Amino acid sequence: MYKHILIATDGSELSEKALEQGLALAKPLGAKVTVATTTEPWDAVIIGEVAMVLPVEKYEETANANARAILSRAEAVASNAGVTAEMYHMKDRHPAEGLLEAAKSKGCDLIVMGSHGRRGFSRMVLGSQANEVITHSEMPVLVVR
Repeated sequence: MYKHILIATDGSELSEKALEQGLALAKPLGAKVTVATTTEPWDAVIIGEVAMVLPVEKYEETANANARAILSRAEAVASNAGVTAEMYHMKDRHPAEGLLEAAKSKGCDLIVMGSHGRRGFSRMVLGSQANEVITHSEMPVLVVR
């Protein structure tokens, strides 16, 4: 069946459910697991006429710390589930793009992800990142709600 599962996480409650489901599937299959999170590229945020600029160094420092925290939590969940998992952080990638790239480069044969994450309120039924992964993936995608 599945030999290498990529589980996407952004630290949201729904991605935690996806992590748990992916690990529960991987364990009896003896599948290899990669847990992945992405850090989006730095960009200046412009709201109306006011521009809020975070220096790129500060953004990268904060983004890396956030990714470490997300993956540390995921590693603990995997360990508690009795599953060894590789933690993988993709920097400067939009979530869907980074997840598809990671799944392909790691040789995964299934992607597990939440139906929407931190950006989920922009779509009611299926988040834009999950929709993009489903649309462009060459492998099966398990979407957890």
